[in-house]
Amino acid sequence: MLVITLVMLFVLVAAAAVVVYVAFPHRGEDLPVVPQLGDAMRKSVDALPTIAEEEDIRA
Repeated sequence: MLVITLVMLFVLVAAAAVVVYVAFPHRGEDLPVVPQLGDAMRKSVDALPTIAEEEDIRA
């Protein structure tokens, strides 16, 4: 029972982090209460490797 509770808590925290990221830093806005958290999220995303968008090649 304890393991299930801890896993559910982890899932809820991860989901909240995604929602907060999509709601504010992803759109270029600061978090209203903790702007340092938004800066940290933006820096961590910039540090990750990304796949560049492929150009649309039409013949």
